[in-house]
Amino acid sequence: MLTLEKIQAAKLKVAPYIYETPVIRLQGLDELLHCNVSIKAENMQKTNSFKLRGALSKLLSMPVAQLQHGVVAASSGNHGKGVAFAAQLLNIPATIVLPDSAPPIKVEGIRALGARIVQCTLAERHQVTEALSVEHGYAIVHPYDDYDIMAGQGTVALEILEQFSQVSAIVVPIGGGGLLSGVATAVKSLAPHIKIIGVEPAVVPRYSKSIQVGKRLLLAEQQSLADALLTLQPGERNFPIVEKLVDDIVRVDEVSILNGMKTLLLEGKILAEPSSAIGIGAALQGNLPITKNDHVCFLISGGNIGLNQLQRL
Repeated sequence: MLTLEKIQAAKLKVAPYIYETPVIRLQGLDELLHCNVSIKAENMQKTNSFKLRGALSKLLSMPVAQLQHGVVAASSGNHGKGVAFAAQLLNIPATIVLPDSAPPIKVEGIRALGARIVQCTLAERHQVTEALSVEHGYAIVHPYDDYDIMAGQGTVALEILEQFSQVSAIVVPIGGGGLLSGVATAVKSLAPHIKIIGVEPAVVPRYSKSIQVGKRLLLAEQQSLADALLTLQPGERNFPIVEKLVDDIVRVDEVSILNGMKTLLLEGKILAEPSSAIGIGAALQGNLPITKNDHVCFLISGGNIGLNQLQRL
């Protein structure tokens, strides 16, 4: 079960190993986004992503005996980099299962941390991870469907609440739902008046569609600029938390995702990968449920983007 107390305990666990990233006011974006704009800059985190929080929370919670053969994790890139960092810290081997489409900067970043990489199709990631776990005795570190992972991700919300007393809404990218589950649990426990808005690619609307029908749907594999948000089904443990606690979920089209990244870079001078600028894209698209008086914190979840990828975009 995910509770505020579990998130607070995770914060104490991971604090010695992570950065407390800043909340940055971007007044120059207010007119464009029709609200008072701030960001939580997890693109400036160690490993350049919030995913390190969950990876550390999980590995630091696992018994030593469970880790003796090493760990394995399915990832689109950022979770893998977080797990590789945490495994290196604990001096245990890590194997990361990535989709063939993973950006080179993420692949190279994981390899630089000493992890072994296995690549396959996006849809096969979890099956390959399971098979490697059975074959070698590796402990699986799931990217989102795990309460220790969610608790680690929720620590970012505790920081936001400490740093930004005026916040009235937090906009959170959605992949499998680990970040959104953790943020929603922390915020609704401490400040239930704050609106939590999830944003997902319109080509993979797994959460908005699943909530419409009241059960977890498995969608077909798709391509998107938001390569970190392509999970095809809501997490089993994540879905009921999101369904209960999240105020709104907004679908964002591909043009708006790209515009969000460009706007953040050119107008806000913040470099972020498309997946983490999706909230800015949602505001530009004009369908975020916010007003011009709202103090909105856009959670910028990662910054693992290379010059070649940036040039292509």
